[in-house]
Amino acid sequence: MPTVLDDRALNRATLARQLLLDRAALPALDAVAHLCGLQAQEPQEPFTGLWSRLRAFDPAELSGLLVDRKVVRTHLMRRTVHLVTAGDALAWRSRHAPMLRQRVLGTYRADFAGVDLDELAADAARLAADGVPRTMPELARALAGRWPGPGQRALGEMVVAALLPMAQVPPRGLWRTGGGARNVSLARWLGRPVDPPHQDGPGHPEGPDPVGRALVRRYLAAFGPAATADLRAWSGVAGLPGAVAALRPELVVLRDSRGRELLDLPDAPRPDPDTPAPVRFLPAFDNALLGYQERGRIVADEHRGLSVAGERVVLVDGRVAATWRTDAGTVTVTALRPLARAERAEVVEEGGRLARFLSDGGDRGARLVTGEG
Repeated sequence: MPTVLDDRALNRATLARQLLLDRAALPALDAVAHLCGLQAQEPQEPFTGLWSRLRAFDPAELSGLLVDRKVVRTHLMRRTVHLVTAGDALAWRSRHAPMLRQRVLGTYRADFAGVDLDELAADAARLAADGVPRTMPELARALAGRWPGPGQRALGEMVVAALLPMAQVPPRGLWRTGGGARNVSLARWLGRPVDPPHQDGPGHPEGPDPVGRALVRRYLAAFGPAATADLRAWSGVAGLPGAVAALRPELVVLRDSRGRELLDLPDAPRPDPDTPAPVRFLPAFDNALLGYQERGRIVADEHRGLSVAGERVVLVDGRVAATWRTDAGTVTVTALRPLARAERAEVVEEGGRLARFLSDGGDRGARLVTGEG
C-alpha cells in the first residue's frame, strides 16, 4: 500500500521544496528556475517572495536579471503574469498556448463570435514585428480598425495574454520602479523564437510530450508530493495525462489523508513532520498557496480564499496564521488565530526584518494586532 502523508508531512515537504524551511544560498536566477517562476501580476511582490526564500537577497540582482533579459514577465500558468527565466518562457509558451486562448475565450466568448483568431494573431504579429513596446490599449486601438467587433479590452487581452507570446518590458517589475505594462514580442525581446509545439512521430525520438514531462518533473521538484489535480491547478493545463503516464515508472506513489493519489520524485526531500518551521512572510498570490487544488497542507479551509483575494500571509509553524500589510513603512500583522507568546515574538522579529528590507535598511518595525480569528 502507498505511504500515507498527513497534512503536516505534506506541509514540511512543501516548505522544503519552496525554499521556505531554510533560506537557500542560491542566486536569484536559480531560485526563479527552481520555483518554476513566481506569480507576478503585482510587480513588486516577487521581491518579497525571494527575500523570504534566499539568504542575503539583493533586490538589485532581480532587477538586473530583468534588464539583462535573463528573466521575463509574461502570461503563462493560469493566464496570470509570471516572472520566469527566459529559457522557461521560450520552452513552455507553446505548451500553454491552447489553455491561454481558451481562458480568454471563457471571459470574452461573445466578443469573438465569428472572429478568425488565427487571422487576428497574424495581424497582431505583423504589428508587433517592429519591436515597439505598446500597452494593451495601444495594441487594441491599432487593431480595432480591421477588427471592430470585439471590445477594445477583449481585443487587447486576447492578443497580449493568448495569441502572441509577449513580454512586459522594464521598467515594469523593477525594484521600487513604477510604470505601466508595455508589451513586446517575446521572440524579439529574447533574440530567438519561441519553441514550436512538439509533434510526436518517427522523426521525434524524444517520445510523447517532452515539454509536458519536463513540466511535471519541475512541478514535483518545487511543489510535490502532489496529485494530478494539483498539477492542473498550478499550470492551468488540462492536457498532461500523457506526460504523467509516461513518467509513472520513474515516480513514487503516495497518498494523502483524504485518500488522494500523490506522485513524487523518488529522491525529493520529504522532511520529518516534526522539523521546526520558521515564520515566513509570503507576498500576494504566492504559488506556495496557489500551486495546489487541495491547499489543506498549508492553509485552513476557512482561510483558503485569502491568497486568491491578494492578501499577503504569514506562515507560523508552516501554516497560514496571519495576514500582513505595510503602512508608512511599518509591517502590520493581523493574526487569524491566537498566537503563543513565542510565536508572537518570532512574528514581530521577522516582520521587523522584512520592514527593514522593504525600507532599504531603515529603522522600521512590525506590530501585531489581534484579528477576528
